[in-house]
Amino acid sequence: MSIAFIFPGQGSQSVGMGKALADAFPEAKAVFDAADDALNEKLSSLIWEGPEDALKLTANTQPAILTVSVAAHAVLSKRFTIPPAFVAGHSLGEYSALVAAKSMSLSDAVKAVRARGTFMQEAVPAGVGTMAAVLGLDPEKIAEICKQAEQGEVVSCANFNDPSQTVIAGHVGAVGRASELLKAAGAKRVLPLPVSAPFHCSLMQPVVPRLAGVLGDFANPCIPVISNVEAAPNSDGNRVKELLLAQVTGSVRWIETVQAMEKAGVTKVVEVGPGRALCGMVKRIAKGIELLNVEDPESLEKTLLALEKS
Repeated sequence: MSIAFIFPGQGSQSVGMGKALADAFPEAKAVFDAADDALNEKLSSLIWEGPEDALKLTANTQPAILTVSVAAHAVLSKRFTIPPAFVAGHSLGEYSALVAAKSMSLSDAVKAVRARGTFMQEAVPAGVGTMAAVLGLDPEKIAEICKQAEQGEVVSCANFNDPSQTVIAGHVGAVGRASELLKAAGAKRVLPLPVSAPFHCSLMQPVVPRLAGVLGDFANPCIPVISNVEAAPNSDGNRVKELLLAQVTGSVRWIETVQAMEKAGVTKVVEVGPGRALCGMVKRIAKGIELLNVEDPESLEKTLLALEKS
């Protein structure tokens, strides 16, 4: 049996997430306390009580999801002590994976993703950029159509989530043109996404030098981390910074990430953190992988039972 832990990205947030874990397990509560201390504010209160509009702001969402994910991992890893073969995270989730792999501390990660979220919000003026999810069209065809729709602007594939869902990002006009061409080419649906910025495209370039100034040194990951930009395992701490900086403007290669796990013999994947969005994606990429998740005491219990049976 080979296991991988995967960590969710932006969009999986909800008010109240992680509260049941913090109430039930001191090690989860300790993670929330440490995140509050690192940011010198009550992030835990925002996560558990809202308001939702404030939690949805990218600068808050990113440290919030990371904190809940790391808290869930703290509880899981205390009870299931066999290390996974790999860890990986979707976009922001890559930072949670790096904390799980002991490549960066929780304190450094929370500060880094607060800065990352702030820089992303500030990189493109409101109303200039957008994103859309394209359903039911081949990812290669989508990339080709984005090139046709550019017309001097930016539109490209931001997330290769699964074979039936690709997210595109760029200028509002270019995403609009691409959306019409994609529908004409047979996409089942093209859904505009309610995001504050066009992530994972070249419009995010202003973030890179600012984030470079925030990220420090990284330890060698004790578990190989499959990076978003290369979809390949990395265990070299000296490469982590360049991979995280490339991720800002690069595509999230999630299909290839899951395929890399499958090829390496992974048979069970545990989504660690809020929601089950990644489980849905993995199911559509690698049907033979057993899917588990940990986001509250109930899902923890089910997952531990399944892992112990293995």
